[in-house]
Amino acid sequence: MTAIADLEAPRAGAGDLRDSLPFELTPDLEAHEPPEARGTGRDDVRLLVSRSATGQVSQEAFGSLPELLLPGDLLVVNNSATIPAAVPVQASGNRENPLTIHFSTALPDGDWLVELRSGSGAQTVPSGSGGAGRQLTLPGGAVLTLTHAYTARLWRARLSTAVVPYLLRHGHPIRYSYVPRDWPIDAYQTVFAAVPGSAEMPGAARPFTGRLVAGLVSRGVAIAPVTLHTGVSSLEGTEDPYPEHVDVPPATARLVNLTRRAGGRVIAVGTTVVRALETAALAGHQAGSPVAAVTGWTSHVVTRRTGVSVVDGLLTGLHEPRSTHLWMLAAFAGDELLARCYATAIASGYRWHEFGDVHLLLP
Repeated sequence: MTAIADLEAPRAGAGDLRDSLPFELTPDLEAHEPPEARGTGRDDVRLLVSRSATGQVSQEAFGSLPELLLPGDLLVVNNSATIPAAVPVQASGNRENPLTIHFSTALPDGDWLVELRSGSGAQTVPSGSGGAGRQLTLPGGAVLTLTHAYTARLWRARLSTAVVPYLLRHGHPIRYSYVPRDWPIDAYQTVFAAVPGSAEMPGAARPFTGRLVAGLVSRGVAIAPVTLHTGVSSLEGTEDPYPEHVDVPPATARLVNLTRRAGGRVIAVGTTVVRALETAALAGHQAGSPVAAVTGWTSHVVTRRTGVSVVDGLLTGLHEPRSTHLWMLAAFAGDELLARCYATAIASGYRWHEFGDVHLLLP
């Protein structure tokens, strides 16, 4: 398996962001609770379908996904499990404006990228109260030491104990203001979740159920896993995506190569999977195959400039204005079709965020 060392493509930069879709995300377009809260199933969400070859945009129920794919297609899913990554700071010095730590991303040397947020519950905002060398006491007596600023918002930090076991005991799921009540960690897991490590759920796979997976397999659609642990999603407009841990196992690399050789389509479930597979394609280029098994941290950013080389289609959620994820969607659909997709979603009242509706981009 190739270790990811010098495989990364150039960082994207703000030039790609300048052309992001101009739209406003209003509160009525936000999904405030999971479908189960309405007494229905996880798969009771809407599916926007776009086809690059014809420019067609259609609207379906998510349960129709097996009929929209072809026998011989390969769905690649992210098996990263969501961890309860939010922890309150003890005795932060300001009872009226307490601090919460969002653990985002593990780094190769054991440090983590973290975000300091002020406020309580879901009503938190990024906090500017960090400082190099500052030590913060967390529940259970753990101490978090901020080493230096990684971006204007994220800090590189080290916890006095192993992070993931600590969070599984003391943390709670990251929740933002558009979700008005707490939900258990199970609400933030997908049916494929197996390897703990994501600060926020790889949400594109949330609508999948065991029954739907069985329908896909019966249709002749194969399913293979990768692991990419996702960090906090609230990137600012000037921020590039930061490195994330990725693992494309040998069996998945073989299935991707076999599928492409046989004329099938590789469909990524989530932008995280695209990042993982396109990183594996960089390694494959060096190894003389479409993709190679890889493990490590990737900084590869997929944009319309870099393009996609091994992923044919994408199932993803609906992304916020100025989101870096829109760079990637433009690589699949192009600007004009993507603009029509988002105009359709807004006009039709599709719902955004982790409990919302999804978009299938087909070739």
